[in-house]
Amino acid sequence: MDLLFDSVRSALLLFMSFDAELVDIVMVSLKVSFSATLIASVLGIPGGFLVAYAVFPGKRMVLTVLNTLLALPTVVIGLLVYSFISRRGILGSFDLLYTQKAMVIGQVILIVPVIMTLTIAAISRIDKRYRLTALTLGATRYQMALVILKEARYGIFAAVIAAFGRVIAEVGISMMLGGNAKGFTRTMTTAMALEYDKGEFVLSVALGITLMTIAFVINMLFHLLQGRTGNDAL
Repeated sequence: MDLLFDSVRSALLLFMSFDAELVDIVMVSLKVSFSATLIASVLGIPGGFLVAYAVFPGKRMVLTVLNTLLALPTVVIGLLVYSFISRRGILGSFDLLYTQKAMVIGQVILIVPVIMTLTIAAISRIDKRYRLTALTLGATRYQMALVILKEARYGIFAAVIAAFGRVIAEVGISMMLGGNAKGFTRTMTTAMALEYDKGEFVLSVALGITLMTIAFVINMLFHLLQGRTGNDAL
């Protein structure tokens, strides 16, 4: 117990002093996670909207595949992307392996299904009369889509927040594709794993506190948006 309390106390001091190494690791994590979330949102939100409203053969299968991908292990994604961007892979000439770009690619693959699935759920809760009323009043399909997206905006925001929380806490993709290079691809989760292996608990605990703080804020926003969505639906 003394080891735990000493580690927590030292970690809090490190956290409150804005240690340079700690700040650098946190900034890499935030940069990669924000980039992946932004790209995944650009792909996943329109994709979710199309799946929600389009009528096509195999739609139920698409929904099943998306729900299955929600449970896809990060190590599987890491292996898949690695096979494409390694030197012997199809994209090996781009030298993406062990870079932040590789980490972003893997994280985008991880959270696109999350954003699409939650976007579909948010849009499906919107009363169909909104769409019919918009079309009756002479709105184009594009204008109708904007109306639906506006009504579902809180659910979509919640989807984006949930996706960000998913990538900032993952470790498999970051480790396999980023290589955990200090000052370049070392994230909070990979640094925690490294420090644990070295038996150095102070930085690891400080990073854990930082990660839990970020996760707490994200989940607070998520629940607030869920509550706002529920109140709007009443």
